[in-house]
Amino acid sequence: MFKIRLLVTALTLVGSISVASAWDALPTTVPAPADNPTTEEKVELGKMLYHDPRLSSTGTVSCASCHNTMLGGEDNRPNSMGVNGQTGGRSAPTVWNSAFNAVQFWDGRAASLEAQAAGPVTNPIEMGMKDWDAVVARLKTIKGYNEAFARAFGDNSVSKDNATKAIAAYERTLITPNSPYDKYVGGDKTALTEQQVRGMTKVAELGCTSCHSGAAFNGAGAFQKFPIHDNPYFAAQYHFKKDKGVAEVSKNEADEHFWKVPTLRNIALTAPYFHNGSVQTLEEAVKIMAKLQLDKDLSKEEIADIVAFLDSLTGEFPKQTMPTLPSTLGNTTN
Repeated sequence: MFKIRLLVTALTLVGSISVASAWDALPTTVPAPADNPTTEEKVELGKMLYHDPRLSSTGTVSCASCHNTMLGGEDNRPNSMGVNGQTGGRSAPTVWNSAFNAVQFWDGRAASLEAQAAGPVTNPIEMGMKDWDAVVARLKTIKGYNEAFARAFGDNSVSKDNATKAIAAYERTLITPNSPYDKYVGGDKTALTEQQVRGMTKVAELGCTSCHSGAAFNGAGAFQKFPIHDNPYFAAQYHFKKDKGVAEVSKNEADEHFWKVPTLRNIALTAPYFHNGSVQTLEEAVKIMAKLQLDKDLSKEEIADIVAFLDSLTGEFPKQTMPTLPSTLGNTTN
């Protein structure tokens, strides 16, 4: 099932990553795939498509509705709201630094940003379009989009493939480097407070970086079982096992409760936490992870130190300007 079984199996290798290798600064650019080189015209088109609610059946929901680039790259809801007020069962992952994910979605069912961009548009709960043929037909009725696609891809180029390539090209610009942590590992030892350094040390001691490894603290595409350890109190309060994770897609019992390892970058901005958005605070999230993944009870001081370190992973956000969307000249596309 699109390499998920291989990735799940590879967890044994991820667990062997050394602590030292985890302390990498975030790159300031992301390499584009050979079949989708980044261009200014493509990025501009992608930004328009990303922010245009006309890609939804009701004309009310855009990619940015759930993945807000004016905030932490998601919507701070337990479950995102789609067309006609419907809500899904999972919390929206952040779009910031998503270009560093080896796979997309909580269950890793998309192998690229391009593949991910295609999904929500036709999901009946999210953006609700009948199919991509309907999306392309709608875009072709808008003169400004025909012109924008032509600038990015050439004449008569409005298509699903080019739309998702443009959105992915825009998303590859959504990188947040130069966090206090990045500055610290780059040599500025004044960039972190003493408490943040203590938290960084504790994260390494606990082994958190065995899963949250690499510059993006996202495990380089690894999957991990969650929760590992049962706890009746947390089970009753947060219902983590209600969703079977990767197994919901693979239909393989061995994949139950496996999830793509999420990034810790900008995590202070992305409450509520976990796949179902059931945990309101970062302090509680740290406590839960220690207990359910490591079977450890942390002191209040240890939790505070780790949270302080996680705060240091908030990077510098590139300035975002809202695009001017192509006009329908007095007509409606719905």
